[in-house]
Amino acid sequence: MEVKTRFAPSPTGFLHVGGARTALFSWLYAKHCKGQFVLRIEDTDRERSTQEAIDAIIDSMKWLELNWDEGPYYQTKRFDRYREVIDKLLAEGKAYKCYCTKERVDALREEQKAKGLKQRYDGHCRDDHSEHSPDEPYVIRFRNPDDGVVAFDDMVKGHIEVKNSELDDLIIQRSDGTPTYNFCVVVDDWDMGITHVIRGDDHVNNTPRQINIYKALGAPVPVFCHLAMILGDDGAKLSKRHGAVSVMQYREDGFLPEALLNYLVRLGWSHGDQEVFSVEEMINLFTLDAITKSASGFNTKKLEWLNAHYMKSLPAQTVAKELVWHLNRIGVTDLSLGPDPELVVKNYCERTHTLKEMAQKALCYYQEITEYDPAGVKKWMKEGSVDVLKDALATLSALSSWDAQSIDAQLEIIAKNREIGMGKVGQPLRIAVTGSAMSPGIGDTMMLVGRERTLKRIEKAIEHFGA
Repeated sequence: MEVKTRFAPSPTGFLHVGGARTALFSWLYAKHCKGQFVLRIEDTDRERSTQEAIDAIIDSMKWLELNWDEGPYYQTKRFDRYREVIDKLLAEGKAYKCYCTKERVDALREEQKAKGLKQRYDGHCRDDHSEHSPDEPYVIRFRNPDDGVVAFDDMVKGHIEVKNSELDDLIIQRSDGTPTYNFCVVVDDWDMGITHVIRGDDHVNNTPRQINIYKALGAPVPVFCHLAMILGDDGAKLSKRHGAVSVMQYREDGFLPEALLNYLVRLGWSHGDQEVFSVEEMINLFTLDAITKSASGFNTKKLEWLNAHYMKSLPAQTVAKELVWHLNRIGVTDLSLGPDPELVVKNYCERTHTLKEMAQKALCYYQEITEYDPAGVKKWMKEGSVDVLKDALATLSALSSWDAQSIDAQLEIIAKNREIGMGKVGQPLRIAVTGSAMSPGIGDTMMLVGRERTLKRIEKAIEHFGA
């Protein structure tokens, strides 16, 4: 049997951390088993589903490179199929039309609540043979078995049993003719040949209802794996108030997809004490029996540590592709005005923690300086600093080879001749050529800025600070 998993988000919001972990685990298990991974958009909630959310989900999946083998499928494009199956259930007596008004159902629930009973539909229309006018509204309910239990072995939670007497007759088609989530999911999984359903444990209560529908359809019941929730840094359920919980927000904040994937895989799964995993290692090692039952705690500091690790350890070319995205976001559209982004990565990967930070620091290489950092100016632009800039301008103008080693050698001669430390040479020059006293080695910095721009910026600084 070929393993086939799916990720089936509802597009009522952006893809958040919990959903991304579900997608990752489903993807990894399919890849580990050399199976298939399906992307399905469950957009039956027409009021809350938006195209913006659909686009954000797909963009997030592409950024994380969780590439799907089939899809994306859209439930709203499968309504004819759902109606076909519902008609079959009606014909077989496994579903029925319910004419109960909302007022009757609400009153029933209030009565049950007052008596301390479980609030559930009472089956009033199950065997109702009264006449109804053609225009009288109705819903269609699934006829849930009266006796017995629904039992399944969850790959994380173990054996679960629920008495059928505790389940009511689920609405599978609304009064407007649209099918409902719990029904569509079953038909989709059946039609798409899904063998393993990996999802959040907020769906556990839906599973017994869905299993009964699978059985009524004569469809194979997939293996279920319900993942424990993710908690925030403070121990509470992860939510928007914890900050960047949207996947694309992490991209905007400067995290690499490799870092986020590595972090997500450790939220509820482990392989010994190993913390850092390449995607290839994740695929090779991932198994469902290694998923933990307990909730996972989100630790932002650990994610930041992983991001710094990947910024330094990944090939500069890989990191540079993401850096370009950040440069574009802050207005750098013509990369020919500055150095190759790979050079920026090599010089800043040890000095920054996020790509957003790296892009901000690299802005001076692609755009002209409009101001000088006041704190740096106050600390380093002292008496004699302008004379140092003049010496540097004269020396560097005559330099035949524009590389970091040659530049550093000439600046060391200036420091020696003036009998001052390199800091009193390098720091005023950093301010002159980048606007800030923070940058890589001064030779590397000038190499990144380029010969012509470096000399022009030193001339400008002499004019500005010498006035």
